Amino acid sequence: MAAALSRLRRFVVLMSSGLAIAWLAGCASLPPPQAHPVLTNAITDVADTDLGRLAAKDAPQGSTVPLSGFRLLPEAAFAFDARISLARHAEKSLDVQYYLISNDDVGLLFLKELREAAARGVRVRLLVDDLYTAGEDEVFSTLSAFPNIEVRLFNPLPSRAGSLPARLLFSLGDFRRINHRMHNKLLVADNSFAVSGGRNIANEYFMRSTAANFIDMDVLSSGPIVRRMSEGFDRYWNSDHAWPIERIVPQRLPLEEAQRRFDVLARAAVPDVPMQQRDVLGKSPVGEQLTTGRIDRYWAPATLFVDDPDKITRKPEAAYGGSVTEGALGVIQAAKHEVKIGSPYFIPGPRGMAMMKTAIEQGGRITVVTNSLGATDEPLAYAGYERYRADMLKIGVTIYEIAPTLSGRSGRFGDFGKSISRLHAKLAIIDDERFFVGSMNLDHRSAAVNTEMGLVIDSPLLVKDYDKLMGGERVNLGYRLRLAPGGRRVQWLEYDDAGGDIVHEDEPGEFLWLRFKNWLLLPIVGEELL
Repeated sequence: MAAALSRLRRFVVLMSSGLAIAWLAGCASLPPPQAHPVLTNAITDVADTDLGRLAAKDAPQGSTVPLSGFRLLPEAAFAFDARISLARHAEKSLDVQYYLISNDDVGLLFLKELREAAARGVRVRLLVDDLYTAGEDEVFSTLSAFPNIEVRLFNPLPSRAGSLPARLLFSLGDFRRINHRMHNKLLVADNSFAVSGGRNIANEYFMRSTAANFIDMDVLSSGPIVRRMSEGFDRYWNSDHAWPIERIVPQRLPLEEAQRRFDVLARAAVPDVPMQQRDVLGKSPVGEQLTTGRIDRYWAPATLFVDDPDKITRKPEAAYGGSVTEGALGVIQAAKHEVKIGSPYFIPGPRGMAMMKTAIEQGGRITVVTNSLGATDEPLAYAGYERYRADMLKIGVTIYEIAPTLSGRSGRFGDFGKSISRLHAKLAIIDDERFFVGSMNLDHRSAAVNTEMGLVIDSPLLVKDYDKLMGGERVNLGYRLRLAPGGRRVQWLEYDDAGGDIVHEDEPGEFLWLRFKNWLLLPIVGEELL
């Protein structure tokens, strides 16, 4: 099961519970408003830390624009190592912001490293969106019992029930508010290095699930852009939407007993699997490089987009104005020749369709990589994309869909074992010169409902690294789509072992029941909730 509960399940629960809403609406509520917690900001005097010195090392001098250092982290094991290693090297601060941190091996190993850092005197600020904390109050509450650690929950749900369906059901009276979530993903160590991108903290984002694992992308950043990330974190941390966990889940154990309880929970995590010496791009682990003091990175100017945390209070049009989506689409729209987009949930809507049509009519090329129905963890989002699929092909968009088993065989993103693969990376390549990576999907939810962050890096060298990852004319990651003769039906093409094409006239896989449910529910749910 994917870490994020599918929208299908979520809305089945909502629709089937209509008769109970009136009775349940009053069953759960947040504590009464209290004085805002003490405001804190990122620590800036970090030049004397090891990470501060490494961040400044080899930085180009004399540039007319600020340059920051960047490295792609496409492989799960190396992306996890980067986070853990930064936590281990931090001396003053760790600022951590995630949509999802699961109570599984990866989540507990990660939280244990935060606890170890705090024991060394590092100030740890942990901000987690509250949607998927069902059943995890004990983990986060006992973690907050340690000195130097503060945990806050973003936009908390009224109910603390132990399962997400129950929490949603008991919180329906406040659905309009809780429908808005903080989707950001960020870790900043000593205000010097940061990891951002698409990965949440859960087994399936780091090749630890036996059922399904995600293809994803993070980036390691250093230099001036990290200060901008810290400023963005501070806005969320100090916003009225970030509640200290003690206000929502009062600590009922003496502090020492709570600390012992966390340690018992954390010991249940299975240690991480060994890494290879080099990742798919030929680079050694970040942890090894932090130890040797030689950090692989490209120096380039960059632009950071971070949504205002108050976005969650605004109506759609106002929320879109100044959003990460508006900024990213502005960069994409400025492309002169070609845009390559990766998005697990791609619902362009009329605005996106008009943009793509204009770009192609002016001679531009657009390639979209998204999930197939067999790969997606959000079937309703796929149904929303499916509405536009044939029309995109008609105007000249090139579309690839990740297949649940083919991409795992490529060896490009790690060892999937017997699990299926799912795209979760959110990225765009503009004119082979600019690289966008972040938490933002190309759908209405990211544009106008949730908060997001994204990074645009002006680095042809970084783009070349991405091209190495995706290079090869017949890399078999999934299906190439085309219109059948007559232009009314879609065909799915995959490479065979002899170098030819296998043509699927119907959507590959047996999904009749799933397609029926999508057909039934999509008109009820509406595109504005996808």
